Amino acid sequence: MYIHINRQILYYEKTGEGAPILLLHGNGEDHTIFDALIPRLEYDHTVYAIDSRGHGASNPTEDYTYPGMAEDIAQFITSLEIESPILYGFSDGGIVGLLLALHYPGLISKLIISGANLNPHGMKWTFLHKIKQHYKKTGSPLDRLMLEEPDIDASELARIQIPVLVLAGSSDIIKPAHTKLIAESLPYSQLRIIEGEDHGSYIIHSSKLYSKISDWV
Repeated sequence: MYIHINRQILYYEKTGEGAPILLLHGNGEDHTIFDALIPRLEYDHTVYAIDSRGHGASNPTEDYTYPGMAEDIAQFITSLEIESPILYGFSDGGIVGLLLALHYPGLISKLIISGANLNPHGMKWTFLHKIKQHYKKTGSPLDRLMLEEPDIDASELARIQIPVLVLAGSSDIIKPAHTKLIAESLPYSQLRIIEGEDHGSYIIHSSKLYSKISDWV
């Protein structure tokens, strides 16, 4: 299905019945990374799996900013009149989730993020270097997004007054200290490090995330 919001046309799929949950993928991906997770979630949840602006089947764009993407999701929720959804965001989707909770209080009931960062230096140097090298070759606006944004001060996270589950793989591309900083800066958070996993190994085309979500929710 398609929805026209915030000067963007976004594609999404809606399945299942129950408490609503939104799924947001990472940079350069689309909703299909959740193909193993959705069949598990849809027994207890109405699942909205969204292609972020310029990704997947959503309309092409070169206008990428995390605040803009957060506004997309805010308008998505209000336009479809989704009441108090849970939001899960992976990587860039986690950043969008944090900004949504910060700037649109009361819109979501709970937030789950994995592999998110508050600024580019939250990523390990080796990965950040790879993005810089790739950007030099391609000029990709998605690379530029990760190099220039986000810019969230940890102290701002104290304003988020909903429960937040903070996840990361033990071999994540996000610095462990940075993930810990995020969790410690949130008033109502739980931190879980997934041993033996990297940034997306327990998320992309995997159902491993289901137990983490269902146990916490």
